[in-house]
Amino acid sequence: MKDVFVVSDNIFSPIGFTTGENLASLKNGISGVKQQVGLSMSDQPFYAALFDPNLFSTDHHRYTSFEQLLINSVASAIENSKVDPGDKKTVLIISSTKGNISLLETGKYDPQIKHRIALHASAKLVAAHFNFVNTPVVISNACISGILAILTGMRLIQSGQYKNAVVVGADALSKFILSGFQSFQAVSQEPCKPFDVARNGINLGEGAATVILSSNKKYETAIKIAGGAVSNDANHISGPSRTGEELCSAIKKALEQATLSASEIDLISAHGTATLYNDEMEAKAINLAGMQAAPVNSLKGFYGHTLGAAGIIESVIAIHSLKEGILFPTRGFNNIGVSVPLNISNKIQTGGSYKNALKTASGFGGCNAALVMCRQ
Repeated sequence: MKDVFVVSDNIFSPIGFTTGENLASLKNGISGVKQQVGLSMSDQPFYAALFDPNLFSTDHHRYTSFEQLLINSVASAIENSKVDPGDKKTVLIISSTKGNISLLETGKYDPQIKHRIALHASAKLVAAHFNFVNTPVVISNACISGILAILTGMRLIQSGQYKNAVVVGADALSKFILSGFQSFQAVSQEPCKPFDVARNGINLGEGAATVILSSNKKYETAIKIAGGAVSNDANHISGPSRTGEELCSAIKKALEQATLSASEIDLISAHGTATLYNDEMEAKAINLAGMQAAPVNSLKGFYGHTLGAAGIIESVIAIHSLKEGILFPTRGFNNIGVSVPLNISNKIQTGGSYKNALKTASGFGGCNAALVMCRQ
């Protein structure tokens, strides 16, 4: 089976428009999560990581804010690679949970709006912008979308259908999205605290991220996407498994595909939403997989939950953690608040020798995903 390597990447977020800027912000403890007041999407103050609205063009007939996020991120990643979008062996994969859903708040629901909010419509526009010759692939599976998009890229390359995959994820916050999470009473009224005893909900965030994958042997010294798997709880439309067995199953299958044992994982980038049930389930899954001693972090305190971008943003940070031997802290964490042991990173650690990283995610509908990345 073909090896799949990470050629280039980008993170476009409120704390930086390049991966380098994002890493610098994380190293300096800078978070994008701030109290938001007086916005049309909520009558009450709330905490979230949002872009300056003046950043985006208001000509939404051409590209919406969501599409501009995708374009900005892809442009940066392509600029730092030699991958040609016009190559018949290159595919564009787009991850999002909500896409242009905010258009329902700003316009009349007519055939034009109905077409514009469809994810495939945005995908075609972005593909055309960069002159991709192949029909883009859209991945939208709740909050595992980003990881699933990377796995899809890996599998399309391993199957021989493509040699390169440009994988990008994005979501922009809207009243529709915020009110949905508020209806679940899942939004914290303060900065979130993943895995902490005092955690009480998520902060949402906006962002985009891109990874470019390739089977080209000239990249064989780069980070390798070594394995991945998905599973489903079949438990509840919004509540995760109470045992963690299903996420554990995805983790074990990802390790098996990567031909690694649990003890060989050097760091875990957790989903870590700071909700009561998700963090508990994820902690149990990590324990069931025998990885309770591995250092774990959640980046939600820096980015908020960026939905369809989260899996890719957090994977890119894990990739650079492997490259630079650095482990970032779980912002907001102070005291363990889950029922099983977990080695939560609560301060930045540098000078480490990390070779293998695990990225996990879970989402509504009971979906779970696990991804293994290795430094060559």
